[in-house]
Amino acid sequence: MRILSVVTLISPLGEYGGPVRVAVNQAKALQDRGHQVQIIASTRGFPRDEVPTQLDGVPLHLFRGIQVLPGAGFAGLAAPGLWAWLLRHVRSADVVHVHAARDLVTLPAAAIARLEGVPYFLQTHGMIDPSDNPLARPLDALMTRPVLRGAREIFHLTALERGQLQEVAGPELRLAELANGVPLADPPPVSVAGPEVLFLARLAPRKRPMLLVDAARALHEKHPRARFTLVGPDEGEGPAVKQAVREAVSAGVPVAWEGPLGPDLVLERTSRSTIYVLPSINEPYPMSVLEAMSVGRPVIITDTCGLAPLVERAGAGIVVDDSTDAFVDAVDALLSDPQLALDCGRRGREFVRSDLTMEAIAASLEQHYGSALA
Repeated sequence: MRILSVVTLISPLGEYGGPVRVAVNQAKALQDRGHQVQIIASTRGFPRDEVPTQLDGVPLHLFRGIQVLPGAGFAGLAAPGLWAWLLRHVRSADVVHVHAARDLVTLPAAAIARLEGVPYFLQTHGMIDPSDNPLARPLDALMTRPVLRGAREIFHLTALERGQLQEVAGPELRLAELANGVPLADPPPVSVAGPEVLFLARLAPRKRPMLLVDAARALHEKHPRARFTLVGPDEGEGPAVKQAVREAVSAGVPVAWEGPLGPDLVLERTSRSTIYVLPSINEPYPMSVLEAMSVGRPVIITDTCGLAPLVERAGAGIVVDDSTDAFVDAVDALLSDPQLALDCGRRGREFVRSDLTMEAIAASLEQHYGSALA
């Protein structure tokens, strides 16, 4: 099959995070099964003569992103060149898989596939839900609801996401549950330099990066060999994190913010840590947590994370409430008991191996695509 995959943004800072990793993982697995897959997206941040044409071996076609709605974040991003290219080339694809959000990259891409009569599938990653934003109302009426209703299938991660999609566009949607898989890599040994607690995500208010600095201050005296590291682009919390890190370092606390990281380097960086933490509130289904599990690292997340039931079922880490004390206590528990941390990491890795392989995800996608073509 000739498969065209669409994602909102690919940049050197890795700003768009999980959906890009999902798109690349799916594309690689489908390539391994003999299909032709190309990813198209908007881009920004690359020098003009260094825009990549592949990512992890997957062909890319990137188009300049334009911020047409200042202050609207990714929702205000558009890519007119991508629209024009799709109008010329979309009919050469057998199916189009759109990693969709309320934005002016993926929704128009799905609308063009619908207009040209090419079967298209949506995967929304928890990014399309009921909204009171005044900009969402006209966009939903003109584009969101029509493309949701016209999709051959919409892949969702959780029952919550399924209900949210039906609330946006009605109960007649064709919905199918599809997990996010992750490639299984060989985990390196835990560093002998001392444990590292890693936060690797966008520094956004919802993700609460400041809690790692709080944990570093609270636990440094008890765990003097432990390091605390934040990795990721600023999305609002950067100035506060930078100031808090500066004050902590001046007090002798080993905490650092390394800045953003390209999407192709995330898994390797995670594998060099000891414990992975993501104290986000209402995080739908974070790929970074699955990637940490895939390299055998224990995870700490909150009970509002969509992966909380999975982490508890797998015994892959510790699920806490949204309080700072609970988060600090969980970090303390894993630092105090290295064997517990190793056991959680091993169980998480085994769960990925048994339940979340990319081979299984690719086989499922094949079946869904094939039904549409038949």
